[in-house]
Amino acid sequence: MNAGSSRLRKRSVSIAGHATSVSMEDAFWVRLTAIAKARGVSVSRLIRDVDATREGNLSSALRVFVLENAAPN
Repeated sequence: MNAGSSRLRKRSVSIAGHATSVSMEDAFWVRLTAIAKARGVSVSRLIRDVDATREGNLSSALRVFVLENAAPN
């Protein structure tokens, strides 16, 4: 892992008609983007899907989602 992959990034997203922000490390954003691309959906759509089924914090739910859907190396 390079030093830049652990840098925390905040991004704005719209969920259920309201704006919110999500903070995650670059490495998680990169993986989330790759998962969305592989599924043929936008990152926003994928975040909305995770949000609809999450318990607790959205950033944490997204990190767990990425880990559960990461392709094996």
